Amino acid sequence: MSDSDIGFLLSVAALLLFTVAIVVTKVASSRIPLGLGFLIATVVNVVFAGLALLVQLAIRVDAVEWNTTAFWLFVIAGAFSTYLGRWFFYESVVRFGPAKASIFQVSSPLFTAVMAWSLLSENLSWLVVLGLLFTIAGLMMVAYQPGFFSRSRAPVDGIPAAPTSLRSRLLASIFLLGLGSSLAYAIGNVLRGSAVRSWPEPLLGAWLGAVSGLLLHLAFTSGRAGLFARLQEADKKGVWLYVLIGGSTISAQVFVIASMQYIPLSVATLVTLCTPILVFPISHWLLKSGEQFTPVMLAGSALAMLGIFIIVTR
Repeated sequence: MSDSDIGFLLSVAALLLFTVAIVVTKVASSRIPLGLGFLIATVVNVVFAGLALLVQLAIRVDAVEWNTTAFWLFVIAGAFSTYLGRWFFYESVVRFGPAKASIFQVSSPLFTAVMAWSLLSENLSWLVVLGLLFTIAGLMMVAYQPGFFSRSRAPVDGIPAAPTSLRSRLLASIFLLGLGSSLAYAIGNVLRGSAVRSWPEPLLGAWLGAVSGLLLHLAFTSGRAGLFARLQEADKKGVWLYVLIGGSTISAQVFVIASMQYIPLSVATLVTLCTPILVFPISHWLLKSGEQFTPVMLAGSALAMLGIFIIVTR
């Protein structure tokens, strides 16, 4: 099996785990608010990865060789991906809805490719670039919903439709929030890719990023005083669902970081972003969500799969 095959298998495993997390989130968010739920998931990220790391250290023969530069790259990557990227993304979900928020996410592999090319001298063949563009275009078609470009919107959670302060104006811009999320995830991916190639410790790297993201989340999230009380009052089934989400997401992060050792960063990121192709049919048939397949969505799925086929068979 070639290095490329290993990289694709690892990224597909990450894709499947991210899909599980998204589908479970659809169920869990009806029981526990996303803010509290993802704090639970982030704590589980740290605990689950920490326990797995202890098992790995106990059974491995060779010792971990220390790499200070890679250590800080993993830590900073966690700040960008686990904290900033997630904050921007869910802020845009709350204010503008999941369709508008998610459509910006598919631009992350483009930012990753540009940064990897300029900073890490990572080159892509024209066939891979073509497949990348096909897949991104297809995912945008899958995520698109009528009215995406409509500027009119009603206030959400008491947020005025015509903000006056600079912070309010920035938070009222779907472009700035979506772009911020996409850039934050792309920067985190480039930092992780650079770190794992010089320090092949994907599990340790994922744990460091999770710790970094959790500390920032606890430091800057409001309502910390009543957090324990809210956890005690929370729906128990909802808590366990978010535990499952936490275990799935951190496992997916380990796989995608590991895949970056074998395939280009943008390709690894792109494969894991193909979740809409799996989430929509699962939501329709298993969760009975009522989401209908449209000709645009089906055409987008076909275009995205064609792009992935081009990349895999290049």
